[in-house]
Amino acid sequence: MQNDKIVVGLDIGTTKVCALVGRKNEYGKLEILGMGKALSEGVVRGIVSNIDKTVEAIKKAIRQAEEQSGINIGVVNVGIAGQHIKSLQHNGSITRQVTDHEITVDDVNRLTNDMYRLVTPPGSEIIHVMPQEYKVDYEEGIIDPVGMSGVRLEGNFHIITAQSNAINNINKCISRAGLEIDNLILEPLASCMSVLSEEEKEAGVALVDIGGGTTDLAIFKDNIIRHTAVLPFGGNIITSDIKQGCMVMQNQAEQLKVKFGKAIADEASDNEIVSIPGLRDRTPKEISLKNLAYIIEARMEEIVELIYAEIVRSGYSNSLAAGIVITGGGAQLQNLVQLVEYITGMDTRIGYPNEHLGKSKVDAVKSPMHATGVGLVLAGYQSLDQRTANMIEVPQQVEYKKPVTKTVSKDGSGIGLFQKLKGFLSDDIDNDKQNY
Repeated sequence: MQNDKIVVGLDIGTTKVCALVGRKNEYGKLEILGMGKALSEGVVRGIVSNIDKTVEAIKKAIRQAEEQSGINIGVVNVGIAGQHIKSLQHNGSITRQVTDHEITVDDVNRLTNDMYRLVTPPGSEIIHVMPQEYKVDYEEGIIDPVGMSGVRLEGNFHIITAQSNAINNINKCISRAGLEIDNLILEPLASCMSVLSEEEKEAGVALVDIGGGTTDLAIFKDNIIRHTAVLPFGGNIITSDIKQGCMVMQNQAEQLKVKFGKAIADEASDNEIVSIPGLRDRTPKEISLKNLAYIIEARMEEIVELIYAEIVRSGYSNSLAAGIVITGGGAQLQNLVQLVEYITGMDTRIGYPNEHLGKSKVDAVKSPMHATGVGLVLAGYQSLDQRTANMIEVPQQVEYKKPVTKTVSKDGSGIGLFQKLKGFLSDDIDNDKQNY
């Protein structure tokens, strides 16, 4: 049954650590049973910089999620981001020994696993290997080669690498918090799963996830991820600009941005003034919303121009029929859609993680700032469902001839989306493992 499978997503962000507990209802929609949030003080631009502070934030978020959902959490799906994330394209091939049989999933797995053996720059390692298309002998442009006949199997792969230290720090934080990692997922990939439709990914779309410390970009075309990038700018740098430009405290600058901030200065009134409490024994400070908007607009123009330059660099700027989808906490800024459309000339919308959500106990989860967390839960479910679909029970004999049951993969089964994102890795799964 679907409702006995509980999946937890843990978003370790620059501004917050958020844990979401979810399950699928009878209609296949995701219900969020509990959510825990904690201020993230040990993460800088998506990278864990202080393990102790991050562990405390994780424990606090997990504890809140457990209390709200009534679930004891032991296993989580964790996102990874940061400027250290790099992507590249690589082509690989294998020559099949048994040529009179059809190409199987094992052949595809062997080709994909070879990509994990690529030599990467010192201090980095491969976290995702995602197929673009295959070539069987002389036939090109094949999406799924399983079932075809051929001798030489080639594949073009989109490979994502991350710093080994960043991965190790996340592993240490999760372990010290008393948890285990089920899947380590690139955050823009998780966000894609929660806010993008299949039609958008088929037509061509750029997902822009504006977080606190970084802005993540993922480009899809023909339902295949084509380009990924992480820019080292996010909502926090806008807050810092407001703090310096308006001479206010950090928390006051954040409240000004959230409550009164606009991405286009012309949309702000010339006469509106906000009064900010002064420091000890000082008069309140008056802030013009027009000046506030000018500060925000200047920085947002820079961020959007960097995003557009990255889209152009990918070579897909003229192939995105679905335009741009903005999500993340920074997407809540007023007039941001108009600014992005003006600079890029592309259709733009705000991405809300509502399409896959059913009736939930937590309404706040429908905000764009929780797109990554919801995507991590969905990614965990796809991974779990894929493993379940590819497992069958077959008897196997041990030395003393007593029949036992061992779980193995079906030969020739279909390839799901999340299996592609995981690089077609075939792991033995313990049937008694609880995914929560």
